[in-house]
Amino acid sequence: MEVENMDLQIPGVFVITGAMASGKSTIAQLLAERFERGVHLRGDTFRRMIVTGREEFLPDPSQEAIHQLQLRYQISASVADMYVKAGFNVVVQDIIVGPMLKEFIDSIQSNPVYLVVLSPDEKTIKQREETRGKTGYGVWTVTQLNQMLQVDTPKIGMWLDTSDLTPEETVEQILTRVESEGLVSQNETRLS
Repeated sequence: MEVENMDLQIPGVFVITGAMASGKSTIAQLLAERFERGVHLRGDTFRRMIVTGREEFLPDPSQEAIHQLQLRYQISASVADMYVKAGFNVVVQDIIVGPMLKEFIDSIQSNPVYLVVLSPDEKTIKQREETRGKTGYGVWTVTQLNQMLQVDTPKIGMWLDTSDLTPEETVEQILTRVESEGLVSQNETRLS
């Protein structure tokens, strides 16, 4: 089904971020499905591609872990740009918090770029974590990651409290509001 809420003259990048269990995967998939030509780009895929030598990003990360995270973000931005150049709307889904969020947005060469930060309350995140098929929280706590999101992440883009929204309602909110609240980059230079 094609998007009815937005008037997309040119393809763009939609960045969906938030804490683990905030609904990023579900929302990104549903959003990508709404476009006539849509891509759901899962940033974590690039982390899992490292077979040996991978260093996980922990609360007190090593320099190598930081480097690998930055590499993952650079690859995601490059792949998103390639899909946009081919005429697709791209929904990039990943945990991109703290100062690296602005760096990630700036690394995307395509435009427009829309940012949606899913920000349900901690109680909702904990409930979602308990009911989903995978476990995201290990060494991180919900409070630690949520604090990194709420305190250390620049307040740019569209922040959406999804605590009381279904996935479908969340996508409708995004499609209705993202052009006015979520536009973070509309450079004059386009990929050609």
